[in-house]
Amino acid sequence: MNRFLGGSPLGVIVKLVLLSIVVGVILSWLSWSPADIVDWVVGLFDWLWVSVFGSLERAVDYFILGAAIVVPIFIISRLLAIGRR
Repeated sequence: MNRFLGGSPLGVIVKLVLLSIVVGVILSWLSWSPADIVDWVVGLFDWLWVSVFGSLERAVDYFILGAAIVVPIFIISRLLAIGRR
C-alpha cells in the first residue's frame, strides 16, 4: 500500500487534505466553482470534437459532392469506350 500511495496512508491523506484546502482557497479567490471547471472541461472536449471531426465531416461532404459529378462521368466514359471496341 505504501508503494502505491507513495508514502504512508496517513501521510498521504494529510498531504491531500492540505493541498485540497490550498487549491480550494485559490479557486475561491478566482471565483471559480466546481461547475465552472466541469463546464470548461466539457467545452474543451466539445471544441476538440468539432475541430477534429467537423473537418472530417466537411471532407465527406466534399467527397459526396465531387462523386456526384465524377462517378457518372466515369461510368459514361467506360460505356462509350466499350461501345468503340
